[in-house]
Amino acid sequence: MSDTIDYGNLMHDAMRSLIRKVLDRVAQDGLPGDHHFFINFDTHHEDVEIADWMHDRFPEDMTIVLQHWFDALEVREDGFTVTLNFGDSPEPLYIPFDAINTFVDPSVEFGLRFEMQEEHHPDLHLAGKEDEKLAEEDQPVEDPERDATAADAPMQVDAKEPHQDAEIVSLDSFRK
Repeated sequence: MSDTIDYGNLMHDAMRSLIRKVLDRVAQDGLPGDHHFFINFDTHHEDVEIADWMHDRFPEDMTIVLQHWFDALEVREDGFTVTLNFGDSPEPLYIPFDAINTFVDPSVEFGLRFEMQEEHHPDLHLAGKEDEKLAEEDQPVEDPERDATAADAPMQVDAKEPHQDAEIVSLDSFRK
């Protein structure tokens, strides 16, 4: 067990679950109203299954659109299969949820983006197993000057400032 909560991965799991539920509903009932999806995914992901010509044409990532014509949409726990038409040639694709970079439904201005940080803040603790050793490049960076300053500086509390409670903001204020 880790001594930190890995909110980033928990959020990504929740976002992938949302995509899974949306696609499952579409597989059962079709696309409602004007809804349609732009799904960008990593073509290098080890479990992506696309035609060789697609790998050649889209060596990094690819965006598909589920809108007017798609067939055989099947949602699984780890990804989905769909057949799309490319120049009057139907092509089956398998896209794992872990390979998705973005999922957008422009009809309702909704979108999700999955981002992985390449560089880590020196004080960021990467969540993992307690007994797992971090590679040297992933170890927190020591800064003796900063550490000495932080340890020697007295904690200052301004008694003149009254304590303020957290502000609660309704999500409705961000909706159009």
